[in-house]
Amino acid sequence: EEYYFEQHTAHHVTSSSRKERKRKIRGSLKVCSKSVIFDPDDLAEPILKVCLKNICYVIYIKESNVIAPYRNERVSQLKLGLHRAFCLEKLGDQTAMIAANLQSRLARSSFDKNCFQSVAEKLHMECAAEMVLPLVCNPGHVCITDESLYFQPLNGYPEQVIQIKLHSVRRIYKRRHGLRPLGLEVFCTEIDFCSDIYLKFYSTTDRDEIYYYIATFLENHMTEHTAESYMLQWQRGHLSNYQYLLHLNNLADRSCNDLSQYPVFPWVLANYSSAQLDMTNAATFRDLSKPVGALNKERLDRLLARYRAMPEPPFMYGSHYSSPGYVLFYLARVAPEHMLCLQNGRYDHADRMFNSISETWKNCLEGATDFKELIPEFYGNDPSFLENRLSLDLGRKQNGSLVSDVILPPWASGNLNSTCLPTCPVSCPSHFQIPVISSRKAVKLSIKDPDQRIAMLTQILEFGQTPKQLFTSPHPQRITPRFHSMTRSPSSNSPLTSQCEDSSFEDLTEESRKLAWANMGNLKLLSSHKIHKEAVTGIAVTRDGAAIFSTSQDSTLKMFSKELKDFQRSMSFSNMALSSCLMLADGKTVVCSSWDNNVYFYSVPYGRRQDTLMGHDDAVSQMCWFDEQLYTASWDSTVKCPSGSSSTHKRSQFDLLAELEHDSGVNTIGLNPAGTLLVSGCKDGTVTIWDTSSYATLQQIPCHSGTIHHTAFSPDSRHVLSVGADSCMKVTDVQTGMVISSVKAVEEQRCFCWDGSTVLCGGQSGDLLLWDLLSNTVTQRIPAHSGAVTAMWMNELCTTVITGSEDRQTIFWRLQS
Repeated sequence: EEYYFEQHTAHHVTSSSRKERKRKIRGSLKVCSKSVIFDPDDLAEPILKVCLKNICYVIYIKESNVIAPYRNERVSQLKLGLHRAFCLEKLGDQTAMIAANLQSRLARSSFDKNCFQSVAEKLHMECAAEMVLPLVCNPGHVCITDESLYFQPLNGYPEQVIQIKLHSVRRIYKRRHGLRPLGLEVFCTEIDFCSDIYLKFYSTTDRDEIYYYIATFLENHMTEHTAESYMLQWQRGHLSNYQYLLHLNNLADRSCNDLSQYPVFPWVLANYSSAQLDMTNAATFRDLSKPVGALNKERLDRLLARYRAMPEPPFMYGSHYSSPGYVLFYLARVAPEHMLCLQNGRYDHADRMFNSISETWKNCLEGATDFKELIPEFYGNDPSFLENRLSLDLGRKQNGSLVSDVILPPWASGNLNSTCLPTCPVSCPSHFQIPVISSRKAVKLSIKDPDQRIAMLTQILEFGQTPKQLFTSPHPQRITPRFHSMTRSPSSNSPLTSQCEDSSFEDLTEESRKLAWANMGNLKLLSSHKIHKEAVTGIAVTRDGAAIFSTSQDSTLKMFSKELKDFQRSMSFSNMALSSCLMLADGKTVVCSSWDNNVYFYSVPYGRRQDTLMGHDDAVSQMCWFDEQLYTASWDSTVKCPSGSSSTHKRSQFDLLAELEHDSGVNTIGLNPAGTLLVSGCKDGTVTIWDTSSYATLQQIPCHSGTIHHTAFSPDSRHVLSVGADSCMKVTDVQTGMVISSVKAVEEQRCFCWDGSTVLCGGQSGDLLLWDLLSNTVTQRIPAHSGAVTAMWMNELCTTVITGSEDRQTIFWRLQS
């Protein structure tokens, strides 16, 4: 790492012999921490570099304005003040002296306030920092005002002042630079993976103050995303694979300005020899569940054998999957000066250059020390990094051929790999990508010895570093349009035409639901009725919507007539509170659960109690019904599954098929649309997912720190949403059991309806809140009740909502077009 301190106008006086007249070549003399550089104005003249460590040599760079390997020439020894640092024996002492020189220069200067765009700008903070560029850190001063972020380089390069308007900032990230929490990267676009500026501060306190000032300024203009929120967007198809992996790279501190942790992308294809690709053949694709080092079993066995025979500390692979050398291996044709800088003025041997996609993949698959992945450029829209457009002399291979453009696979044409990632049949590229983008262990640089510290930093800059871990659980798969494994297959005797008609009707209904949820903010209050004496606990509606049944802690079941706009019936089964109710598919029976440990069946046509089901040892909290199967949850820590035919009307004769035991009282349960999965939420905050065919536990997740009030599956059965007494709203992936989104609400949420990404929920305050889970924000607050919302019902088309509350009110809502 070298610092560029200052520059001066100078002349290089030269002559080829004593008799020849001396020439004066005008240019800039650049004083750096490890060298002095003369940059001539005439592009035909070479750049001269004198290294302070060995000032007997002058290095000639870009002679005749050609990017080529450097040329060294011996000269008489020079006497320079900065040379004293390299006379010290220890590397740590040398670095400390250079750092002291830098801090002295920064202390003697300050940000020039005359560079403010407006005299009305108010200064908030000024501090020293460095602008990070590939292989270079440029020291200077950062200044932030109420309008702009400024950086003024100490040397005036690349500009006298760099300004970024705060209102134009779209994303900001805290960064670890050299394993230290000192970096801050600012983006003014949503999709580019190259930032507008990357700053490295000298203290974490300065970095954090700048970060939080910008974040506060942008609070209403910018949404802060987490890995979980990006995952949810990717799962639902709102982000492409390319965009999602770029976002994860960003969150894992990878940046195109830092070659030691450059964005990393996977090899997706495994076939680089065929004339055409068979996208339906699994062998066409690389196994994304394994890193490159584990793809070849024979090589993996050799590595494991070597690992077991190693003394402490052992290591598995001898090289990283991403490092500055690997990045510039791919980018040598578009960033040759960076490669020459990294490799002491030399290109790599011609046969080791990036010559062929196929050869590179073969070497990554078979080589003993080559485990590199790809970079984002392979999946972008600019293939220039594969072409030698600068006509560089990159050497001649052993077979006599010149190194020129990269040799593409036979099947490639135009933009290489432009469709590989989006069309990958593996629905979760992150089985590979999450371990690669992020480390399994977070490492902090806390080395006390200065020599060891400098050696470690040098190793990071040369060989790369493993960024922080993003996920601690297996990554879920992407949602596909039809998830057959979660749904029950149609009966074998169902006619094909019937299935097609059902499918068309489902598609039409689904479109109507999507339209309704997109306009859920237009929910309007139709009428409000107070028909109970205590809190409303459950709502059920007949199929035609003519009659609405509600239960309450006042122990009554009441029927409200939508046409007459008044309640018509009232039924009390005991003196204990009723906790929930549901309407059976026949539309003739309402089932009510009670705190007296019983379940009651009420006949709508006869207007009386039809039967009573007993079986729990404590209050029955909630029920579900699907295909002649009843599920009852209780505070006795069980969910019971009685079954029987609705045609017998003998509910007490139901057979107990299963008893699902929990560690604490079960407060809520829910079924997925196909009836194949059951979710239960307990008083200890645990969410449990069950298979209803085998009654086996699929997942058990400690989600909340208090009682779970309500839980429900998403329409596609991929996720479960739960709300609890801890005021948290959490989305859990069904397949992995991973909590992929967690939102801390401003108030406790009691009940909700959702479509998988948008939630209409009732809070403790009585208002209805419309949440966008993709951005974790409340998009609308709808005034509703004067007490906590305790019950909510929504019709199939999502156009009608009924809510009940502790204020004893039942409110009818209608979605306005």
